[in-house]
Amino acid sequence: MNKFLTEFKERGFFYQCTGEDDLSKLLDKEKINAYIGFDCTAESLHVGSLLQIMCLRLLQKHGHRPIVLLGGGTTRIGDPSGKNKTRTILSEEEIEKNINNIEKILKSFLDDKDPKTKPLFVNNYTWLKNLNYISFLRDIGKHFTINKMLSFDSVKTRLEREQSLSYMEFNYMILQAYDFLELNKKENCVLQVGGSDQWGNIVNGVDLIKRHSNKQAYGLTTPLITLASGAKMGKTESGAVWLDKKFLSPYDYWQFWRNIDDRDVLKFLKIFTDINTYEIKKIEKNDINKLKILLANKATAMLHGEKEAKNSEETAKQTFTDNSLGESLPSISINKKEIDNKITLIDLIVLSKLENSKSEIRRLIKGSGIKINNQVVTDEKLIINKDIFKDNLIKLSLGKKRHIKVELN
Repeated sequence: MNKFLTEFKERGFFYQCTGEDDLSKLLDKEKINAYIGFDCTAESLHVGSLLQIMCLRLLQKHGHRPIVLLGGGTTRIGDPSGKNKTRTILSEEEIEKNINNIEKILKSFLDDKDPKTKPLFVNNYTWLKNLNYISFLRDIGKHFTINKMLSFDSVKTRLEREQSLSYMEFNYMILQAYDFLELNKKENCVLQVGGSDQWGNIVNGVDLIKRHSNKQAYGLTTPLITLASGAKMGKTESGAVWLDKKFLSPYDYWQFWRNIDDRDVLKFLKIFTDINTYEIKKIEKNDINKLKILLANKATAMLHGEKEAKNSEETAKQTFTDNSLGESLPSISINKKEIDNKITLIDLIVLSKLENSKSEIRRLIKGSGIKINNQVVTDEKLIINKDIFKDNLIKLSLGKKRHIKVELN
């Protein structure tokens, strides 16, 4: 089997493929252009998108050119795949802002030094915005049957649950197939990679290219990645694990990987780092905590750089070993006036966003799970005053894993 597909499978990326044998032969013969699409519904991607980003990196590693499609057009419609309700429609300005920010994030993962593998960023709004409806129906719509469209899970699930599916969303799969056709014509793109929930949309694109242009294209999908706990990848108790440091600090990102369930560590070293699978096999019997730190360092360095990864590891050592205030911990600022207004410990924790539920905070206090400056707090009615601060700083800790620095200004 082709080296790219072999590693794709070894790392746990593989789920389904159209014409796998033919694709393998093609990849042995030549370097190709392949694309992955990202809809721009938020200002940042989160780790739920990370597997697709790793696929882009793997394409580059094997000498292929990745095309990153930023869905400026399809974001205006909304993909029904995996959704149980219609997506909120964003304004033009919001979508453009999201596109620009997501492109910056993706560029931090991808290499642009080799012109042959330098990623190509495209926005499907450039070809979707000027479509003529009558011409589109005549030239593209004729290749789709309602019978087949109704058979896809993204549509079937919504209809079976009697949940609303707008005609706008119903058209999404046709537009995604058209994206593949456009990229095939304009950029000689012969492969689309996506998550398993995109299988129907991808197959539609492969079929459309065959019917419209009589050319062979391929689709390749990745599995849904879940945590050993069964939780969806990318979600934690405190919210999404964002890839933009404006929404999640490098330290918190490092901590996400450091605190991964023991059962996930080896799997995630294969999926979310560039460490050779042979090397992972050699170290799999190492101390689990060392492997977790290795995972956290490699994943953080890939996104935020080696310096931030090292700083995060050092901060964690200070926080958990030295009982210091942890200089590089994520921080929030509060005004001295709030202290004068006698803010309570519970209100301070809610303000810090470490925990939103006041009843959960009370439960943690009763269980000795909350500390200020490494000292357990047992009084849920504690008033935060200036005497608690050391050089206008306190370290606030919830359990063993959630820490923040509160600065007084």
